[in-house]
Amino acid sequence: MKYSNAWHLRDIILLTLIAIFFGVIYWVIGPLYNVLTVALTPVGLGPGANDVVMGIWVMAGPLSGYIFKKVGSATLGEFLGSVVEMFLGGQWGASTMISGVVQGVASELGFTFTGYKRYDWFSLNLSVLTTTIVTFGWDMIRNGYSKYHIGLLIALFIIRLISTWIFSGLLVKAIVKLLDRTHLMQTQSR
Repeated sequence: MKYSNAWHLRDIILLTLIAIFFGVIYWVIGPLYNVLTVALTPVGLGPGANDVVMGIWVMAGPLSGYIFKKVGSATLGEFLGSVVEMFLGGQWGASTMISGVVQGVASELGFTFTGYKRYDWFSLNLSVLTTTIVTFGWDMIRNGYSKYHIGLLIALFIIRLISTWIFSGLLVKAIVKLLDRTHLMQTQSR
């Protein structure tokens, strides 16, 4: 099936709603991340808090990519969600937007590798994998993961992959399935 890359008012409104919804979720997850970091630090697993919640922090990208089926929609959805989080007073300030771009591009790669022709479980899983790899690489640079022991790095990567698969794979697929049942999406960009 061929998909149009044109944006319509309905697409823009829905993307805005997704960004607001996830921006609020991202903002709420910040304190949970802090509590989890404090709880895990005494046992040497403080860095793992980031990886446990990463799947939640990257949901807007694959959801937007899967719903809109347009080049750039995953990047845009994730970036706009990060902008909302920042404006709500997220603890990372403006740097949240950089993370939003990195996470959005990472999610977009999964759809890019299928030539934007497949929007199914395979492309969603590919998006999960590219998101995990790219964001982990970003954290190697930004959060100093490169200084960790190889055993901890492997554990953090596996935790991130599982978190991303649960939230940005399974949960996104379930959300899309629910939206499809409402028939709201039948004329959506298809």
